[in-house]
Amino acid sequence: MKAGLDKKALDLEILDLSGLTIFADYFVICSGTSTRQVKAIAEEIEESLSRRRVEPDHIEGAAEGKWILLDYGDTVVHVFLEETRAYYNLERLWGDAPRLKPSDLD
Repeated sequence: MKAGLDKKALDLEILDLSGLTIFADYFVICSGTSTRQVKAIAEEIEESLSRRRVEPDHIEGAAEGKWILLDYGDTVVHVFLEETRAYYNLERLWGDAPRLKPSDLD
């Protein structure tokens, strides 16, 4: 997830959901301060993984830039506008999930 950090992603969290849900093993959550930055972070993550021949199964929210979801099957990346992240508070919703370091997924 170095790609997101390269675009100044804020508060990067990685939640290990394995054993807690059947739809994903990991949530990667980060924020940007503007819709433009949110889009840039998501694009950089997508391009970085594409260079490794890893393509998303689905992308949502790219046009609005308030919450962009990149679905890579076992890993779902959420790039939020700060206010939107605070509103949905996925970290609280998945409070039982262990946290990993960003280097654990690179």
